[in-house]
Amino acid sequence: MNNLKLQLKNIPNSPGIYFWLDSRGVVLYVGRATSLKSRLSQYFLSNTDLRIKEMVARAKKIKTIETPTLLEAIILEAKYIKKYWPKYNIKDRDDRSFIYIIIPKKDFSSPLTIRGKDLAKYFPDENEIFGPYQSLTLIKNALRIIRRIFPYSTCKVNSGKACFDYQVGLCPGSCLGLIDKKEYKKNIKNISLLLSGKKEFLLKKLSRENPDQARALKHLQDVSLLEREGMISKIGFNRIEAYDISHFSGREAYGSMVVFSSFGEPEKKEYRLFKIKNEFLSDDLRSLEEVLQRRLEHREWPLADLFLIDGGRPQLGFLQKTFKKYKIENVVGLSKLAGDELVFLRGSKFDNNFKNKVLSIKNILLQARDEAHRFANSARKRNFKNKF
Repeated sequence: MNNLKLQLKNIPNSPGIYFWLDSRGVVLYVGRATSLKSRLSQYFLSNTDLRIKEMVARAKKIKTIETPTLLEAIILEAKYIKKYWPKYNIKDRDDRSFIYIIIPKKDFSSPLTIRGKDLAKYFPDENEIFGPYQSLTLIKNALRIIRRIFPYSTCKVNSGKACFDYQVGLCPGSCLGLIDKKEYKKNIKNISLLLSGKKEFLLKKLSRENPDQARALKHLQDVSLLEREGMISKIGFNRIEAYDISHFSGREAYGSMVVFSSFGEPEKKEYRLFKIKNEFLSDDLRSLEEVLQRRLEHREWPLADLFLIDGGRPQLGFLQKTFKKYKIENVVGLSKLAGDELVFLRGSKFDNNFKNKVLSIKNILLQARDEAHRFANSARKRNFKNKF
């Protein structure tokens, strides 16, 4: 452990990918980061989950590769996950849950994002396949950035009506017949080259064919990726838990716990469903109280840096005793009735700095709240293994 911490001193703050290796040089995990030093330092925090602690205990060496941008780090990360399929990239998730980009080999095609479970539907001789990637959110953001440089169409070709994407510069005008299939395919080919990790080759090609695109690619700023990547960790939150209750025909109720990581992304392997046991199945407050009590009895689970409740002052007031019992103060509610107002526990020793940190990630908290609601509703549709 101390040797690994010493290795951190020489790791840069730049974007890139990193490898955790064991004593035989076997790759245990591949990851990407906006700041390699900052991201790798998080692995040594006390509140990491058991999977991370196990991996760090086995690791003997950290290796890094710097990249000019986060986008290139995401592309390179996929290359090495595909090459090594490291144990801790796929532990607690199979390759069916990874993300892939599919580009059909046909006229006026456009990139699609799919889960690994659907990959068998897309044959390599009919589609270009890129991945696996670990984050759907980052891949969707990456495609938005790429599309600004290499526009593509998702509209009906030659419809005679300008689509919305054309009006904002993301569609080259296929809907209006403003681009033929040969020119359109050039953009798709350029996207394929970029996703294949051939940026330097692509730049040389574009410097001859399309200097404007070459300049745009050379000065690519992946701001929309950076806004999310590392946002939570920068303010000291490495784990956010969000809760919601769902009822099914008055016969049964479930409580959901979803977890968002330091990158503001859902950690689905950490999700939990609680089947409500009390007799008041239609009482959300009592059900939520039960879920939180049962969750907080699991002392082997990492404690959240922030607990998010779907509700306002009445909900937090009812749950005050439960949180006081377990000495939990870092709780916030999101009140739909008050226009998604953020509500804090009364009497908690919050300073303005803490409240400002919470306010700065409100967009992520809204997504976590909605994800908790979605996951609770999914209980009747799936046989989720982590039910309690």
